[in-house]
Amino acid sequence: MAEGRIIKALSGFYYVQSDDGIYQCRGRGLFRNNKVTPLVGDFVDFDIRNDMEGYLINIKPRINELVRPPIANVDRAFIISSAVEPSFSTLLLDRFLVLIESKDIEPVIIISKIDVLPEEEKISIDNFARAYQEIGYKVEQVSSKEPFDIQGIEAYFNDGVSVIAGQSGVGKSSLLNALKPELQIKTDDISKSLGRGKHTTRHVELVQLFGGLVADTPGFSALEFNEIALEEIGDYFPEIRERKGDCKFRGCMHNKEPKCAVKEAVKQGEISQFRYDHYLTFYEEIQSRKPRY
Repeated sequence: MAEGRIIKALSGFYYVQSDDGIYQCRGRGLFRNNKVTPLVGDFVDFDIRNDMEGYLINIKPRINELVRPPIANVDRAFIISSAVEPSFSTLLLDRFLVLIESKDIEPVIIISKIDVLPEEEKISIDNFARAYQEIGYKVEQVSSKEPFDIQGIEAYFNDGVSVIAGQSGVGKSSLLNALKPELQIKTDDISKSLGRGKHTTRHVELVQLFGGLVADTPGFSALEFNEIALEEIGDYFPEIRERKGDCKFRGCMHNKEPKCAVKEAVKQGEISQFRYDHYLTFYEEIQSRKPRY
């Protein structure tokens, strides 16, 4: 029996990378019987049946898993938010951040298309970038020109597994192509009628990049908070999480309660008003969610 990591799943086969090569493996019936689906990123035990072929025996416990793309054990997510076309949206960015925080994944914010941003709007983008950096997030601003400006980004990929996230049309595939040109991922222009990009990617594979692995398919296309409980939402805002112990009442939801340390921090300018507003928006969204039975 050998150990390895699934780096590609295609047509019923799982391609497992081990210390001595890549093996094409099939799943065993026990996975189907237990309703367990092996995912790209899974650490597995497998039996070698003949030259570079085998069968999966066991899937090791996962740190986390995503639905889109179907991948497990992700360390880092790059959230691409375009400065323009589509317009920069802190609300959408915060949705991505909350989902990524909830999966215990390190986020890195990439603001793309800086070069096509009107000069009078750049100050606003710089201010937002600074606000996120003050919270503790890593923020990079990049150009959309060819060759794609990736200076300062390569070092983030030097270990672990990374995914690229963001709404359609922000430059996810362009960034992947710039980082690893041999991928040649198809990119489409933004649909003028829909105001969003077309989906251009299909399956997922982990590829080597600057010492780490990156999923060649962008992720987080579903942005619902179905798996997040109401009492958890504040934990996925770092500036709220670090102050919750200072509230007068245990279990404070930082909404209507008196002597709330979070509301006081907003009042004092220590927490950005827009971030707190988004927290309330997400709180109300989860609160109004229909229960599932």
